[in-house]
Amino acid sequence: MVNASKQGFTLVELCVVLAVMAILATFATPSFVAWQVRDQVDARARSLFSTLSLAHAEAVRRGARVTLCRIDASRHCLAAGRSCEAGVTDWSCGWGVFVDRDGVSTLLRMQPAMTSIAIAATSTDLSFTPPAGQVIGGFRSFDVGPRGADPAANPASRRCIRLAAGGRARMTQGGCGASA
Repeated sequence: MVNASKQGFTLVELCVVLAVMAILATFATPSFVAWQVRDQVDARARSLFSTLSLAHAEAVRRGARVTLCRIDASRHCLAAGRSCEAGVTDWSCGWGVFVDRDGVSTLLRMQPAMTSIAIAATSTDLSFTPPAGQVIGGFRSFDVGPRGADPAANPASRRCIRLAAGGRARMTQGGCGASA
């Protein structure tokens, strides 16, 4: 027979367990937040990388000029002088891929705004031309990172996407640096 007074936990034991859990949560929260920011940066960089690859492939496949540009709320390309959240060459307002056929632009893919992630670029739009999908204007780069963070503070939370003149993109960990 089990003694009923010996079942369960005492109030002191419960308080000790809760205190240990609170201490562990306090130490784990900064790591979790940093992981979440790195994950958002990585997802946004991969999205831009796949869009660049799509634009290159569509220019080759369709034999038509394909344009990748920053877009506004009405899904139209922003003019070269108009700025997004953080400036004229900021891509955080979102982007779209348009195929130009007989003077008519058709939207192929759109990526909405994500203001918590900054994307600094060397240009405001890109055009991929047939037959090989080259980029007009040569090499380009995109520096993707958390908005408002010091670029040198945590290079693990940044991504650099470089686009060669031939239209091929390459993504690396860390910022683009001075060679952007």
